[in-house]
This record gives sequence, structure tokens and C-alpha cells, in this order.
Amino acid sequence: MQYEVEIGGCLRQVVVARAGDGFAVTIDGHARRVDAVRIDAHTLSLLVDGMWPDATILSHEVTIVADPAGPLAVRVGSTPVGVTLNGRRRWGRTDDGRLAGSGPQRLVAPMPGKVVRVLVNTGDVVAARQPVVVVEAMKMENELRAGRDGTVAEVHAREGMSVDAGALLLVIQ
Repeated sequence: MQYEVEIGGCLRQVVVARAGDGFAVTIDGHARRVDAVRIDAHTLSLLVDGMWPDATILSHEVTIVADPAGPLAVRVGSTPVGVTLNGRRRWGRTDDGRLAGSGPQRLVAPMPGKVVRVLVNTGDVVAARQPVVVVEAMKMENELRAGRDGTVAEVHAREGMSVDAGALLLVIQ
């Protein structure tokens, strides 16, 4: 899954993929292996390995709280970090060759899971990066956001509904 993450005002390209019992995380081209364990509803314990035989493994406790009005409230240990996440946006061109943001935005499930909240209705006006649907997958809630300003044209998701990866959740015009 590709993400565009703004951390402390700096835009980063992040790719996350399942790798055995952990994750392979690439940030701006730098690969790391990450083992994540949920401590509570908002806190993860992360072991981060630089993927070299002699690399130091770092441990971080990360607390993430979604704020529908703005960026995520993230703390790494006791340090607050300003983070804005947009999991739907891709870099470069979309599959049909148009630039990202042109035409209707088709918001799809990033992985198999269950819809836990639908935050918009057909006809609602949404702003770029506004949370619109929450999907639970692998015991984590994934907040999906609008990729651009627009109007919700179609809502296919219902709370409690199971979805496959790539299932159409809603369309923004």
C-alpha cells in the first residue's frame, strides 16, 4: 500500500507491505523491517530494523489518535509529531493515464476487512484529506480520506459490511 504522509511539514512517500510476520516499510526509498504489536486501541509498539546484518534495532512506542478536523495526533514516545495521511493518493499517473485528482475519485478498500464507519452520505461535500470511511483490517482501523475536494456521488459501503481488497467503497465527483 502506498501512502503520502506529511510529517512535520515534510512530504514523504511511504510504501508498506506485509513481510512474513511483520512489515517491509520503505520511506523515500529507504527500506526498514518493522514488527508492530498493538498495546491498546491507539498505541503500537514498533521494532524497527534497518535490514542490514549489523543494523541496530530501535524500539518505539507510537500513539495515534485520529482527529476528524485535522492531522493525526501522533506521539513517538513522549514527542508529539504533526502527521497528515492520505492513503488513497498515488504518485504520478493513475491506471488510466490521467493525472491524479482529475475525474471521479473511486475510493476502494486497501485490503480485505470490515467497514466500521461510513462518515459521509451521497450528496455530501467533502474536502481533500477529509476522513470518509473507516475499514478495520488486521485488528487495525484504517481511516480512508478524500483525495480531493468534491461531492460524494455514490456510497457503496455500509457499516458492518465485509469487503475484499479493491472493493469500491464510494465515488467522489
